[in-house]
Amino acid sequence: MSHRIALAAGGTGGHLFPAVALARELVARGHTVTVLTDPRGARFDAGVSVRSVPATRLSGGIGAKLGGAFQLLQGMVSAAWHLRRDGTQLLVGFGGYPSVAPVLAAKLIGVPVVVHEQNAVLGRANARLARYARLVATSFPQVEGLGRRPQQLTGNPIRDEVAAARTVPYHPSASDEPFRLLVFGGSQGAHVFSEVVPAACALLPPCQSSRLRVTQQARPEDIGATAAAYGDLGIEAEVAPFFADLPDRMAAAHLVVARAGASTIAEVLAIGRPAVLVPYPHAMDDHQTANAQAAEDAGAAWLMPQTAFTAEALGGRLETLLNLPECAEKVAKRAHNLGRPDAASRLADVIESVLSAGEQAPQGALRSIAS
Repeated sequence: MSHRIALAAGGTGGHLFPAVALARELVARGHTVTVLTDPRGARFDAGVSVRSVPATRLSGGIGAKLGGAFQLLQGMVSAAWHLRRDGTQLLVGFGGYPSVAPVLAAKLIGVPVVVHEQNAVLGRANARLARYARLVATSFPQVEGLGRRPQQLTGNPIRDEVAAARTVPYHPSASDEPFRLLVFGGSQGAHVFSEVVPAACALLPPCQSSRLRVTQQARPEDIGATAAAYGDLGIEAEVAPFFADLPDRMAAAHLVVARAGASTIAEVLAIGRPAVLVPYPHAMDDHQTANAQAAEDAGAAWLMPQTAFTAEALGGRLETLLNLPECAEKVAKRAHNLGRPDAASRLADVIESVLSAGEQAPQGALRSIAS
């Protein structure tokens, strides 16, 4: 049976990418999907209608908070109007402050809610909104701050390009073969990577550094110096601010060095590549450390806090993997086994089960479940 489903997501990739993946899955199943987001979400591309809803953080001084509260009210009114006009039967919140008004509006007009949490720590928006949800779908087996709320592990939905890259097997690099190192972090690369990774490569014996083939995402202002550093070492390197084919590059890599955002970890695990994860130290609630710790605990990655992310530490890790390729292969297999390429399908199943339960329950029971 076809249903009308709304997705509420913040405009950043961490919230938007899994929403895109779910939207495509739901549309493929015959459902009608709309997206409620802030102006940043205009890039949402899944063949569905996108509605822009006023959104802001409730932070700053008293004046800023009062202005934010007024904008939140505007967002709720706008979201409620869209939900009623579209005949929405269920709303899925993906976190981020732009999801707050739509979830509150859905609660207000009696539309059931499912919340999806991408990280191993319940986000601040979701921490406030989870009480209104029939259940919380999670990406990690354990989510700090979730408590005993109804929950179900689905994984974090990934892009189609990532699912396709998962079919590429991992082949360890033999002692006489190139070793492909992929480095990326954030939307335009992390400055610390441009400083530490070339310095780590410089510590390797020439017989090892000569095997490296580096692909590195860097900030525009760092590209020249980073590329020059590799050139001075005689290391073949491609340095750019953005790679449109990042899933294919992950599939080709022998080692990934990256931040520990939820989507990054979901993609690296789904493709099945060993990774050194360097959490962004200023992430809200330090959720990237929790994400990386969960991956390391499963033997699927190495956690390296930024305070410990030195040339010596990374150089030692590189030297070990260059000398013992079976270590990288073992971690790659664990990552591949831990990846959830069917997360979008599992989340869609959860949504359909909630809709089915709502259709079968009497009206009084629906009010009880939603409260």
